[in-house]
Amino acid sequence: METGVKVLIVEDDALLGEGLKEYLGREGFEVTWVEDERCILENIEAVANYDVIVLDLILRFKSGEEILKEIRRRGIEVPVLVLTAKGSIEDKETCFNLGADDYLTKPFEPKELVLRIKSLVRRVRGDRVRIGDAEVDLKGRVIRRGGKELRLSRTGWELLMLLLRNRGRVVSTETILSCIWGDKPVGTDVVRAYIKEIRKVLPEGSIETYKGVGYRLV
Repeated sequence: METGVKVLIVEDDALLGEGLKEYLGREGFEVTWVEDERCILENIEAVANYDVIVLDLILRFKSGEEILKEIRRRGIEVPVLVLTAKGSIEDKETCFNLGADDYLTKPFEPKELVLRIKSLVRRVRGDRVRIGDAEVDLKGRVIRRGGKELRLSRTGWELLMLLLRNRGRVVSTETILSCIWGDKPVGTDVVRAYIKEIRKVLPEGSIETYKGVGYRLV
């Protein structure tokens, strides 16, 4: 079961879209199916909240190529799997040049789609972690959000990594002081200052404060 993996399907075929939503849901994915692609272009930043986008090319109002191009133009790096009846090598070349990560032609076996989605998720999650609409690039030590690259100070990054390693659990202030500053005479005010720095680059509500105890990355 792929719990926690959010998949966006952009498909104007109602029968196929509903079927994929149901099938992937049974496989444990959190699925959103969009039948009218215009709402994607009206709120393109929202696609950054997903782990994988499954995109048809032949849509009712805009082509899948246009949507893919706009996603990448905005600097959104969510993996895109093209799912289409267009199977020529020229079509594939166009999509890969626009930034597609995978390409599957119709008709297809639903199980193959599941395997390809899982592969894309493993590829990305090896180096990146998603916190709401923010993507934390562990190798590049940068946070991407809304098409922008955001950076933290060295200490702010170390504190974020500590919270990530303990995601979902409360990390005590004492633990933070010990792990980040060791024996240096640093007080809780400094911890609060770096927590504030991290909060500025993450979605609102990402870090919870437990007064007198510590902090938790949700």
